[in-house]
Amino acid sequence: MKASDLMVKCLEEEGIEYIFGVPGEENADFMMSLEKSKQIRFILTRHEQGAAFMAEIYGRLTGNPAGCLGTLGPGATNLITGVADSNMDRAPMLVLTGQGASTRLHKESHQVMDVVQMFKPVTKWATTIWHPENIPEIVRKAVRVCRTEKPGAVHIELPEDIAKLAIDKMPLPVRKFRRPVPDDKAIDRIYDCLKKAKRPIIIAGNGCIRRRASKQLRIFCEQTGIGVVSTFMAKGCVDMNAPYCLYTIGLGAKDIPACAVDAADLVICLGYDMVEYHPKLWNNDRTKSVIHIDFLPAEIDENYHPQLEAVGDLAHALWMLNERLKKEPTPLSFDLSQQKTTREDMSAELAKHKDDKTEGSIRPQKVLWDVRKVMGPHDILLSDVGAHKMWIARHFQCNEPNTCLIPNGFCSMGFALPGALAAALVHPDRNILAICGDAGFMMNVQEMETARRLNLNLTVMVWADNAYGLIAWKQDNEFGRHTDLSFGNPDWLQLASAFDWRGHLVDKAENLENTLQQCFNEPGPSLLVIPIDYRENTLLTQRLGELTCSI
Repeated sequence: MKASDLMVKCLEEEGIEYIFGVPGEENADFMMSLEKSKQIRFILTRHEQGAAFMAEIYGRLTGNPAGCLGTLGPGATNLITGVADSNMDRAPMLVLTGQGASTRLHKESHQVMDVVQMFKPVTKWATTIWHPENIPEIVRKAVRVCRTEKPGAVHIELPEDIAKLAIDKMPLPVRKFRRPVPDDKAIDRIYDCLKKAKRPIIIAGNGCIRRRASKQLRIFCEQTGIGVVSTFMAKGCVDMNAPYCLYTIGLGAKDIPACAVDAADLVICLGYDMVEYHPKLWNNDRTKSVIHIDFLPAEIDENYHPQLEAVGDLAHALWMLNERLKKEPTPLSFDLSQQKTTREDMSAELAKHKDDKTEGSIRPQKVLWDVRKVMGPHDILLSDVGAHKMWIARHFQCNEPNTCLIPNGFCSMGFALPGALAAALVHPDRNILAICGDAGFMMNVQEMETARRLNLNLTVMVWADNAYGLIAWKQDNEFGRHTDLSFGNPDWLQLASAFDWRGHLVDKAENLENTLQQCFNEPGPSLLVIPIDYRENTLLTQRLGELTCSI
């Protein structure tokens, strides 16, 4: 068989289900080989960036990698934003690119650039296949590296002449290994520290949305009552209805949940990634006692210098603590009054505009109250990047992990529409909602055609303000004004019709809930556009600026 045939067989051996992408001349042999696969489905996209975001969401939802594919040169550069987003958001991904013949890579040549070097800063590993005999080893290593905690992207480049070479090797069998677990003595020291604490709190990060970690975290909280504030990418690690759920932390300004962190004498960071929420924002004076429990050691930072660390499988670390709690002769007792107040105050804040009947434009708080009301506990919301992301992070709470997907490491606009396609492929039985700003939506608007072609059931909600709203918000906060950030938009209903989507425009708050339910009931993709009242941005900034925490 050809080297490209062997590569496809190796991917099949690894259990790869999907490859998203745009083929080119230099990966034609690979595409011919892939066409024969009964196991791997190739999804033709309209842009390589959309393909990368689709692969990212598949990885975040399943814990296993999908492939995103591009040709050499511009095909590869088009992939890189989605690849970087996946890598920084800890989603496993295989990046597959073609390349010119190995005989012309040493000189100036049509479309040739050093793609591997380009991908190295935004992947866990990047390599070229120079010999077909190495394909089984490279694919086996690539999948192992991208799935190993913490997960991320891996890049494999296959030159066009290498793809054609004959080879008689077979794939390496998949042999998985158990993740290392924390040392008993480290957990003992952490448990002793916990017993001495009076007001402990948990900051849950991205690592906590792993299924087993979320399960053990909930058991830990049920036994101790300790409250959990979640970063944007940890939403749903504990149930929003649990009394120990203190909602979300991560806005640049101090918000109500930060009061509970201020009051704590011990901060337990679980699966915490500094890319989401810098410790300077919650430990600026460096007086907090901090415990770090995660798959990897703590990143070095002057505001995040933990007294104790437990490094290894996060779920197992929590299980070890839970086993110690079970043997405790008397239940641990803490002063959690501040946390109770925080939950009450934030719950009231979330419900503040639930009965709005505004017309012309709709408040973000009302939109998200109705979205949560309509969506079930296992339905999936994907947030793009913009001012709406901040409102979603603050106001949309979750019952289950991986039901609100926010890019908050690399934070790339254009994420939600293509991501929703992947979510609909992985979970066709769930309601899928992407919320985008009008700016981010237009960055990958071409994937509306892909959704229609695949006849996927999903809804995209666009918050229209005819501007780069988040940048305006930030400039206003710093300078008291903003530069020209306004732009025009298409006729939304005509746009939906042009792509054969169902289209809806809602400018009355009281009509939103029923229209969203209608979108979910419709077969195929639906576009729901809302004129958004971003005057609330400034009002929120003012309220948070006046916030005082009673400790």
